[in-house]
Amino acid sequence: MAFTIAIDGPAAAGKGTISKALANAFGIAHLDTGLIYRATGRRLLDGVEAVEAARTLQAADLEADGLRTPDVARAASQVAAIPEVREALVDFQRAFARRSGGAVLDGRDIGTVICPEAEVKFFVTASDAVRAERRYAELSGTGHDVTLDQVLADLRERDARDSARAAAPMIPAEDAVVLDTSEMSIDQAVEAAIKLVTERSGQQPKL
Repeated sequence: MAFTIAIDGPAAAGKGTISKALANAFGIAHLDTGLIYRATGRRLLDGVEAVEAARTLQAADLEADGLRTPDVARAASQVAAIPEVREALVDFQRAFARRSGGAVLDGRDIGTVICPEAEVKFFVTASDAVRAERRYAELSGTGHDVTLDQVLADLRERDARDSARAAAPMIPAEDAVVLDTSEMSIDQAVEAAIKLVTERSGQQPKL
């Protein structure tokens, strides 16, 4: 049977980590929808027009190098604000969400636009300072020359653009559970998410 978990929230709040953990715990597929937009943004930086980049996106594009860089993140946020880009990518995401066996998708408009009928919805968030520290550690740990102030400014700029865009703004679904991970360890956040999925859906973890 199809079973969908929709997880939204800003960058570096922990939604990707929680999504992967839920997929493993419940034995379902996982899609980081942000990679779709990052891959489209990467193609934009390579000179492909945004809507064309979205319409001709290939699975191999999701494996491209450098999708986690700040430049690509900014480009992803920019293309995500274009309605035609979002429309071009909706069908793929919805088909993935209702696949046999279930799926968990994380992004910024999963519970509100892509999967409004999802059985379980989360909005994962954390304070700006905590998110900036997490992303700074990730980027500096992989050799990127950035400062904490730059990372914080980038996150706030992206939050503002994603929340204010006319097409599918980043907001919690009305029936989403808000999970603030500011004071949580990874294990605590995952444990809380698994408990909530079980309570709301009746599904039992397989691991």
